[in-house]
Amino acid sequence: MAAFDLQEQEQIETLKAWWKDNGNTILGVTLVLVIAVGGWRGWHYYQTKQINEAATLFEQFSEQLQSNDAKRINDAAAAVMDKYSGTIYAARAALTAAQVNEQVKAIPQAKVQLQWVLDHSSEATLKDVAHLRLASILLDEKNYGEALKNLNAAHPAAFDGLYADLKGDVLSAQGKTVEARTEYQIAYDKTDVKSTYRQLIQMKLDDLGAAK
Repeated sequence: MAAFDLQEQEQIETLKAWWKDNGNTILGVTLVLVIAVGGWRGWHYYQTKQINEAATLFEQFSEQLQSNDAKRINDAAAAVMDKYSGTIYAARAALTAAQVNEQVKAIPQAKVQLQWVLDHSSEATLKDVAHLRLASILLDEKNYGEALKNLNAAHPAAFDGLYADLKGDVLSAQGKTVEARTEYQIAYDKTDVKSTYRQLIQMKLDDLGAAK
């Protein structure tokens, strides 16, 4: 091994001293980075695996919809919701199962599923729909306060017409004619002029009579 001159030896000694003071810190930071990268890759793999498995289970749920068997549909939805609650498929299964339960008058279960969507879904649009559906059920139950609470939830402009129309229904049921007319007018103005739904809103306005 070649001999080092005095200057090189001093540099080596300085480097050794620096490493003695800072080596553990550098190794620690390096280890953290390695773990972080490995952890991210592991998490990414886990997420991908979860999504793929959830998609498969959701496909099985979709097949159960053809059976028109509410119990089988609910069981299949619960499987997606319980095992893969963090995926986009869980909220979709809950929302669809709630619709089935509404149709067969299993209202308590439908309400639970709709609330589940509100509590767990990461998709704003699904929450917007869940608020509307839950408000409609609450209106039928004459729970006007909770219905309005759902209808006062923030939502995109695209839902303004639907929210205002249902809010008009709630206010009308409460006998608040003036407020109901205001909401129906908003709904009418926010609905596409070519939509037949607009005609229904006009009928509601007509039923309330002329503004006083």
